[in-house]
Amino acid sequence: MEKIKTTNNISTRNIVIMSMFAAVLCISAYISIPLPNGTHITALTLIITIIIFTFPVRQSFIIILVWLLLGIAGVPVFVGGIAGLGYITGPYGGYSIGFLVISALVPVLCTNRHNRLYLMVIAILSAVLDDLIGTFWIMAVSKVPLKAAFITGFAPFIVLDIVKALLAIQLVPQLRNIINSLEQ
Repeated sequence: MEKIKTTNNISTRNIVIMSMFAAVLCISAYISIPLPNGTHITALTLIITIIIFTFPVRQSFIIILVWLLLGIAGVPVFVGGIAGLGYITGPYGGYSIGFLVISALVPVLCTNRHNRLYLMVIAILSAVLDDLIGTFWIMAVSKVPLKAAFITGFAPFIVLDIVKALLAIQLVPQLRNIINSLEQ
């Protein structure tokens, strides 16, 4: 799987493509299934995984940062149509911070990697890392024990997040081909 070609400057075409992915990311928060405990299962993790495996580190980080800043500024792009700094500083904001962390780490680990099995393992680890960041954030913000945070913030999500990560890895090569064809 070939990474999108990059230079030090981001072309206008890449900015447009990145903007489209930021828009898809915003919409993905609305594709959700509410759970009885007040949390949601969303398409966010699927789209985040697609972004971090499709774009180079700088571009994936910018896409997710734009989404995060839009939400902090008051645009309702977070899960459930929520917006504002209160969401990020609240119990579930850790997942969004985790998205930013994995957007900086994963593309660096996947530079010039063509082994799909390797990429699948990295995708699974990125899902686990984000869910762990979210779980520890819940523990810290809500001042609950690790077991309660694990039951609330990790257990309900991890299996489906891994499935979405593996699905994303299957879609990435085709998306890269489409994006590369747009750049020509």
